Amino acid sequence: MMKSKQKLEKIKQNDSEDLPLAVLKQLDFFIDSIAHWPETTKLDKHGRKLTDIIPKAQADKYILEEGEWWYYNKNEKARRKADSQQARQKTKMWVNGKYISKAHPLHKAGTYKGFEEAAFSSLQNFKNSPQGQVYIVVNPAWEGWVKVGMAVDAQDRAGNYQTASPYRDYELAHIVDTQDRRATEAETHARLGDLFEQRNEWFKCSVEMAKRIIDGVVEEQYDEAC
Repeated sequence: MMKSKQKLEKIKQNDSEDLPLAVLKQLDFFIDSIAHWPETTKLDKHGRKLTDIIPKAQADKYILEEGEWWYYNKNEKARRKADSQQARQKTKMWVNGKYISKAHPLHKAGTYKGFEEAAFSSLQNFKNSPQGQVYIVVNPAWEGWVKVGMAVDAQDRAGNYQTASPYRDYELAHIVDTQDRRATEAETHARLGDLFEQRNEWFKCSVEMAKRIIDGVVEEQYDEAC
């Protein structure tokens, strides 16, 4: 609680000229309230910890007031109950870790790896069917590196890569069908990451080694399913 008090006092000190009087009064109330809170106060009146409501990484924007968790953001000059804030979060869109404005023509609430996933995620077959392909892509510009990814159709995905290169020199080095493309990709990434240098979905290894690991994962998954 001491850290929360210090943060609020710093906000007030740095932004007192820009904040409305009503917000300044709320800050004074929060600071005075925190001063009397015991350090062990961690649950709201419903018996919930803050991390039961929000991700731990966002915890520094929330404080406990009269048995309720509240969200405060000095940039937005916003104060909302935690539950209300989380409801707002569910209306936002994130693609590859980047916030996408609601003004974007492809806006769709949720968290996605790319716009392709966002576009297809509403299709019933895309949601319910885990089948697809895991593939290896190489490019001579990054000799010694391979990219391992997954898609419903690897050839279609490879076409998207070509638009990122003026030489259209991405090459599909291997494609394998799998009953669960996400699980196969995740397990392959884990095994490659244990053995080789990794940069996101790229690994510093030979195509042949990546092939062997992918095929081994698919074979093991097939045996477990039988």
